[in-house]
Amino acid sequence: MVGVSEGQSSVQAPAGARAPVGRPMLSLTLAAMMDEVHAHSGAVYLLSPDQPVLEMAVMAGLPRAFAAPWERVGLSAPIPVSDALRERRLVWVSGEEEMARHYPRIAMVLPYPFSLAALPVATATKAYGAVFVTWPGGHPPHLSDGERDHLTAACDRLAVRLERAAEQSVPLTPEPDLLAAPLVDGTAGTLGSVEAARMVSRLPYGLCSLDVHGRVGFANAAAAELLGVPTGRLLGAHLWATVPWLNDPVYEDRYRAAMFSQHVTSFVALRPPGEWLSFRLYPSTTGLSVRISRARAVTEMNRTPPPGQTGTRLVTITQVLDLAGALTEAVGVQDVVQLVADEIAPTVGSQGLVILGSRAGRLRVLGHRGYPDPRVVERYDGMPLSEPTPGSQVLRTGVPAFFENRAELGRLYPSLAVHLSQFSAWAYLPLIASGRPVGTCVLSYTAAHHFTTEERAVLTSLAGLIAQALERALLYDAKHRLAHGLQEALLPHTLPSLTGIEAAARYLPATQGMEIGGDFYDLVPTQGVAAAVIGDVQGHNVTAAGLMGQVRTAVRAYTAVGQQPDEVMRSTNRLLLDLGSELFASCLYLRLDPARGRAVMSRAGHPPPLLRRPDGRVRVLDLAGGPLLGIDGSAAYPSTEVDLSPGSLLVLYTDGLVESPGTDFEDALADLGRRLTELGDLPLDELADALVQHGADADGRLDDTAILLLRALPDD
Repeated sequence: MVGVSEGQSSVQAPAGARAPVGRPMLSLTLAAMMDEVHAHSGAVYLLSPDQPVLEMAVMAGLPRAFAAPWERVGLSAPIPVSDALRERRLVWVSGEEEMARHYPRIAMVLPYPFSLAALPVATATKAYGAVFVTWPGGHPPHLSDGERDHLTAACDRLAVRLERAAEQSVPLTPEPDLLAAPLVDGTAGTLGSVEAARMVSRLPYGLCSLDVHGRVGFANAAAAELLGVPTGRLLGAHLWATVPWLNDPVYEDRYRAAMFSQHVTSFVALRPPGEWLSFRLYPSTTGLSVRISRARAVTEMNRTPPPGQTGTRLVTITQVLDLAGALTEAVGVQDVVQLVADEIAPTVGSQGLVILGSRAGRLRVLGHRGYPDPRVVERYDGMPLSEPTPGSQVLRTGVPAFFENRAELGRLYPSLAVHLSQFSAWAYLPLIASGRPVGTCVLSYTAAHHFTTEERAVLTSLAGLIAQALERALLYDAKHRLAHGLQEALLPHTLPSLTGIEAAARYLPATQGMEIGGDFYDLVPTQGVAAAVIGDVQGHNVTAAGLMGQVRTAVRAYTAVGQQPDEVMRSTNRLLLDLGSELFASCLYLRLDPARGRAVMSRAGHPPPLLRRPDGRVRVLDLAGGPLLGIDGSAAYPSTEVDLSPGSLLVLYTDGLVESPGTDFEDALADLGRRLTELGDLPLDELADALVQHGADADGRLDDTAILLLRALPDD
């Protein structure tokens, strides 16, 4: 076993120092680290050598069950140890509020007052793992410089020792967790002196001693009488497992709260048929003492919900809560696949993952991870559901299938034996949501794997959570495809070629809602001249997109019959009023005459265009105009003629390019002008890309963005 030196000093070990062999390296390092900073609990994680997964190697101060959802976590998982190693920094979480803000899934599972620091264990060239330590509630909101230095130095020393162990090919063998010492001679019920035991036995209320695992180490006669369970059955067992009416996660959670926070905690419970008992828990780092008495205020007791008839182990509940929280973050199908791969597969020890769905009676591979040769999985895509494969069978029947080795799979599905991957065990889980199968989740294991009854139940339960997330994701992706298809149908696929005019356009939907909107643009060739239009129908939804299509079609029709810009605007305004729509639209319409070097424009409540002169100067064309379309049937929209000499560039845009929360419109417009001055000589397509990339926040566009660039070409 790899060891550490005798010294526990925080002074950095010399780079060339060699770690002696014979003592547990990880356990002693963690114990020394916690002692230096007076931490309450902690754990060391090691990075898996063959996949981006952190595995808990040793834990101290609390039972490993408390951290069960995070015993194996993906390196990309949003938890402190993953962030610490991935970003090579110390992560500090000062308390409940900060945990809820930055790591809501952990806060949901562990809603207790405690502080946490996570640090990477890495050298300059290699990552080995991560460490976290916790303090009970009451730690100052900031990590002191001394604590930070001690923790950082300890993790650096551990990284050097792991590096030396790797160089010497010394394997890391399993180390025991560091918890309270076991009961003396394995017997419970002793207090250290006969007189102390006699004193406790005379007390009128019950007293119990629990170790850090929640096992009873001592119970006096009054406690046994109040609980209704003989002392012999209590000793060495979990209180909530031995006393049937305490077998409820609510009561076990109070024990966890006391151990995490190191604060006195209490609860009341109903002992059937109608007697309420009060439990008060006094914690320490070695366990806790429980005082049991008859409750006095029955009205207060009635506010506590009665326990369920059957209890569920809290470890399972914490796992489900954490994973449910992870799956609520998934939006599309690929998000679900990635989250299952990052969060669920490492938790259950799976190395491969496939998510299957169906469409039109055929199997569809929605996503997979962990398969070096993707053809092993993708050959099933498009296979009829009637084919004898475990994936289609589970999807059709809704019954899970578990194969603990290759032989079991080969007996039922001999045709698969020819195409077996590197995996040796499989769990096929039906994904059932809203009473119907939506897919199959396949978890693959590199070695033969025995699925216990409890594990099968947990995996089946997790499949229900995955199914709900997948159903939402499939619906989202379908709406997304519909929105983009509708948007593409309503906007021009390409811009026509015009004599004397070069054009480029871009459209970006809002990132909220259905990603479809009412922004539009068009370029219409006419005899001898050309017409261009850009507009914005209020809203970014299907209604706005539908009205946008009508407006664009109307503008084309009015252009085709030869109407002038002001007439086109008046006609479109009347059309919106006649349609009875409650939505309004802004619009900018112009007639281009490159042969004369002129452009005639009419504006209806739309942001003003920008004109870049051939010498690079940019000016905002503050044109006269009328109100938004669809408001006033008698509104006029005067026309303005501007110079469009060869080399001039017109920039037409919608407000999504220049408007954002907290930004002044005039400042944004000035910034757009400066960018045009700097970039205006770029090829038009490159310029269009540069303008929309600078003006749009890809993660939070609140409005659609359209841009139409028109450059007057010099005469040949």
